[in-house]
Parts: sequence; C-alpha cells; structure tokens
Amino acid sequence: MKVTVPARLGHVHVSLEETDKLHVLHPKSVIAFQGLPHHREDRLMDLAGMYRKRKMIRSLFQGSSELVLGLPAGCSLETVEIDAQSNLLFDFRHVMFFSDGMKLKSVVQRLKNAWITKELVRMRFSGPGSLGIITAGDLMTIQLHPDRPLFVEAGSLVAYPDTATIRLSVYGNQLASQHMNVQWELRGSGPVLIQTGSHDAELEAQLQNGGLIKRILREVLPFGSVYIK
Repeated sequence: MKVTVPARLGHVHVSLEETDKLHVLHPKSVIAFQGLPHHREDRLMDLAGMYRKRKMIRSLFQGSSELVLGLPAGCSLETVEIDAQSNLLFDFRHVMFFSDGMKLKSVVQRLKNAWITKELVRMRFSGPGSLGIITAGDLMTIQLHPDRPLFVEAGSLVAYPDTATIRLSVYGNQLASQHMNVQWELRGSGPVLIQTGSHDAELEAQLQNGGLIKRILREVLPFGSVYIK
C-alpha cells in the first residue's frame, strides 16, 4: 500500500496492490475510486464502533486499485506504522483507515478522563500494520519523560502509551492556570501523538481582523469599522 499526501492540504491518494486490504472508517470521504466495482465492500460496524465513530458503515477496499480521500479544511493525514508490541491508546475519532489484519482492543478510560474528553473508550491497535490518522493541523510526536511532565491541551491529544501516568491538570502561576484550557499531564516513557492545529478562537479572530492598532482605531474612530479594513 502506498499513501501519498500532497504538499497542499485537501486530499490523500492511496494506491493498493493486489494483496492489499484497507478498512476506511469514513466512507463518504472517498471522492474518487479507480478499480473494479467489487473491490469495494461496505459493512455494518459493530455496536462499539457505531458508538465511538457515530457512524454505521465502514468500507473495505482490496485488490489493485486507487482511491482519493477528501479531507476537511485545515486537516491533514499521516500514516503511522504500528508494530505487534505497540501500546498506544488512540482517540478513535482520529482514525481514518487501518490496514487489514490489525487487532483492535477497547480500553475503558477512568471516569474523570472520560468526562473531560467525552470519550469513554480509547483504542489500542496491534500490528504489524498502518493507521491513517487525521488531525487538525499536523501530527507531532513528543517523547515522554518519567520525571519531567508533559502538558498537552485536552483537545489536542491523539494517542499516548497505556503505561503513562496521566491526570487532568493546569500549570504555571495562578494567572496562567486561570486562563488556559484543561491540560493532560503525562509522565512515563514512549511517544505521545498530538495534533497541532490551534484551538485559540481569539488568535484566529485577531489574524482575520488585523493588528492591535487597527482594532483600536475601528472601535475609537467614528465609522472606523467601515473605513478601516
């Protein structure tokens, strides 16, 4: 299997060999397919999959064929290789596809973690195989340290080792902790995968509306919002 991600975000091109099999968890993202019609087979998800993905259908693609997956604006996709000893726990919502033959196991989160993430179950994949991970922005890997904590915004955490010590937290002084989103505090060893897209709505608004001086002038001057763009 070959996955090609263009320099500009927007789509992913997947080429399958004769013996390849690929499970796509977002069938409506397939915007083009080149191959024999019977090389695609849609199936009902099990009840756990329906709950986690909020979807009922997944697609199996096989044989010599090619498909193009469309991505939401601002999102990217990266292929992650998973070996037989992998202990990463994934947020299932980020899994776009996985290669056939991989084993999946549901791991129930602690109640307080499930409450903040709105996700009761995380998934552990055992390989060898490939996962297609879709993220807001890019996918980044950070190595854990047993004594130096890693703080990650709750909405940015894609996967972490099941051996990691994890709890909900904030950090910094009192002012900092009062003005930040809830963080995951992780310690241990192994990789942590995060999505790097910004969740700062205020920053996005500032970038769209110009600099500080322009914003002040729009508010102070008569008809400033009309004449100052």
